[in-house]
Amino acid sequence: QVQLVESGGGLVQAGGSLRLSCAASEVTVSTYAMGWFRQAPGKERESVAAITWSGLRTYRAESVRGRFTISRDNAKNTVYLQMTSLKPEDTAVYYCGAARSLSLDAAVYDIWGQGTQVTVSS
Repeated sequence: QVQLVESGGGLVQAGGSLRLSCAASEVTVSTYAMGWFRQAPGKERESVAAITWSGLRTYRAESVRGRFTISRDNAKNTVYLQMTSLKPEDTAVYYCGAARSLSLDAAVYDIWGQGTQVTVSS
């Protein structure tokens, strides 16, 4: 069973940056598309970004376009989310997921990590 473990979350001031990591264990995820999602208190989980297994194609939600970048290193079995120009509305628990095809739809992801908290203060 593939396990995904997110890290890199924390407290940052508005305008700051964080880099989240999602490390896979038990099996390689090099053939999976990977995605980042987030969920704020009282809100539904929303997509943030996704990347194909090759890393050649990426999607980003409009709310983070120009600020967040998704990337992957298949040799390290890890996916990253570089977040810059953070805003208080980016505050949420961030989750990574693995899917057989590239999508921003959480329903197609069948492997999830436990999440990492990102808090942006104003």
